[in-house]
Amino acid sequence: MPAFPRAAAVSTRDGGLRANLRHATHTIRAKRAAAVAELDDWERLRAAGAAIKDRTLRHLDHYLVRLEENVTRAGGTVHWAADAAEANRIVTDLVRATGEREVVKVKSMVTQEIGLNAALAEAGIRAYETDLAELIVQLGDDLPSHILVPAIHRNRGEIRDIFRDRMAQWGRPAPEGLTDRPADLAEAARLHLREKFLRSKVAISGANFMVAETGTLVVVESEGNGRMCLTLPETLISVVGIEKTVPTWQDLEVFLQLLPRSSTAERMNPYTSMWTGTTAEDGPRAFHLVLLDNGRTDTLADRVGRQALRCIRCSACLNVCPVYERAGGHAYGSPYPGPIGAILTPQLRGLISPLEESLPYASSLCGACYDACPVAIDIPEVLVHLRERVVEGGEVTVRGTRTVIKPARKHAAERALMRTAGWVLDHPAALRHGQRLAARTRRFHPRRLPGPGRTWTDSRELPEMPAESFRDWWARTRGGPTATRPREQAS
Repeated sequence: MPAFPRAAAVSTRDGGLRANLRHATHTIRAKRAAAVAELDDWERLRAAGAAIKDRTLRHLDHYLVRLEENVTRAGGTVHWAADAAEANRIVTDLVRATGEREVVKVKSMVTQEIGLNAALAEAGIRAYETDLAELIVQLGDDLPSHILVPAIHRNRGEIRDIFRDRMAQWGRPAPEGLTDRPADLAEAARLHLREKFLRSKVAISGANFMVAETGTLVVVESEGNGRMCLTLPETLISVVGIEKTVPTWQDLEVFLQLLPRSSTAERMNPYTSMWTGTTAEDGPRAFHLVLLDNGRTDTLADRVGRQALRCIRCSACLNVCPVYERAGGHAYGSPYPGPIGAILTPQLRGLISPLEESLPYASSLCGACYDACPVAIDIPEVLVHLRERVVEGGEVTVRGTRTVIKPARKHAAERALMRTAGWVLDHPAALRHGQRLAARTRRFHPRRLPGPGRTWTDSRELPEMPAESFRDWWARTRGGPTATRPREQAS
């Protein structure tokens, strides 16, 4: 993927994409605001969610061991995956062991993060997405562009055409004369998926939360497809990031209030599925939990950046972000788009390419994302912190290995400019002469900067230089201290 500015330059010129995004995000934003306004204690809930997450992350090693013990005690099997390759290998081997060559999947961000579908396809195993939006993305040979609504960039007409053209290649074809009415599209998806639910013997899921106290996993969703995947197949494999752990059921209660209102603007999710191991009478006969690191412990080592691991994947930050609304999710080059992706992806992957280096700059720092976040992640703070890492470089941990990140060459001019500005500001006489020279030559100042400065003036105008500095104006009109006096006297 190209760096964010290049990708965004293409997507922002797509009028249809921008119209789809604007309509969808504004609608979700308004509904969420109304749902949140119903609770007088929303800010206290928000603070409680942040505190629970921080406490859990501080003692994550303890809670993960407890989770493993309770999952195992309940009849499940726990696997540990250090990175994407190991997780894909574990899941592929588990599916092969069943003798099956197809699986149904619950919507899962973490399986997108590790590229599981592609890994299964290489092994001759076909994965069927069962979430409606994920189904649209899969049939359209597309990529998700939103955390909650992966096909947010598609309108109804496009979805109808995708169903007509591609459904038959994946199973039951779309009905004849399919229209773009939402009810008709949903019915076409329902008929297409039903045969897969009834036929598939293996399911793959993620989880929204894992309760260490009992070894219980929780999936919240709005369509019922998750419930079908979690109960009908004989084998269930869940791939979950280690940060999704919560200590107790009492802690879970806080997040089951925060998540629905922040994501779908509902008081309660239509389907909240919970399972603890296996039972002889109901559900899958075998349950496997794959606990994924993939950069999470490296992120945990960063005292500022670790707050990104609080994220509960609600997408509230995307729906209020002016950059996401115009650029769309694909420009972020990651399954995690928007403000949270701009801080999570560079930390999970490391600052290893121009894409990751550019993501912390994919923001205006307006702060709307922080106000919307139900677990109070200070995304602007982390963005500035990551920008500093990009510019300054230094020693960091990437995939468990200490490495040195070299400062990006493109920021050399910026660093030189900042050092020069620091020297001038530390020498009053030089500052005074510079201000007077700039004022007297203001007629010749360009409207746009040359060289590296062009990037700055591509999106903003240079401020007009006043005829005199504030110091000189003050000395002339108020008779105050002149600019020639020492700083300690002038102050």
